[in-house]
Amino acid sequence: MTNDLWGDSVSKAPSTAATRLLKAKAIPFTEHLYRYEDHGGTAVCARELGVDEHLIVKTLVMEDEAGKPLMVLMHGDRDVSTKALARQIGAKTVQICKPEVANKHSGYLVGGTSPFGTRKEMKVLVESSILALEHIYLNGGSRGFLVRMDSRDLPKVLEISPVEVQIQV
Repeated sequence: MTNDLWGDSVSKAPSTAATRLLKAKAIPFTEHLYRYEDHGGTAVCARELGVDEHLIVKTLVMEDEAGKPLMVLMHGDRDVSTKALARQIGAKTVQICKPEVANKHSGYLVGGTSPFGTRKEMKVLVESSILALEHIYLNGGSRGFLVRMDSRDLPKVLEISPVEVQIQV
């Protein structure tokens, strides 16, 4: 696949901690490069790849009131109800981490955060309806790079806890 990400013709996806982990666990996946746009989010991914934004899963690094990090996997076209999330995990409050804090916890730059191969081990919560999808697109560990995989393979790679915290955008 050829994509003009940085003004050059790029035909090979990067090797990241995420893709190395998926390969080590023998999880089938395909690599998808796209033109990254600052603050473009999953809408840009969907547009560039020509897929439904609902199939693109964003990886959000959040923290509870004690500053303990956690990761939430949510449909690209939905938001997280932090109140519902706090209730479901027994926390007083949950909030999204500041970018520099999220980068420190995950080892990835915001916009390129993958749930796979993170620097720190974090609790991973996944919107339960994601697990009902046949396949999903997640960040591959670099801005402008997604991996497509079977949603049923998530528990083979991550210790996940399903939650119901989505808000329609």
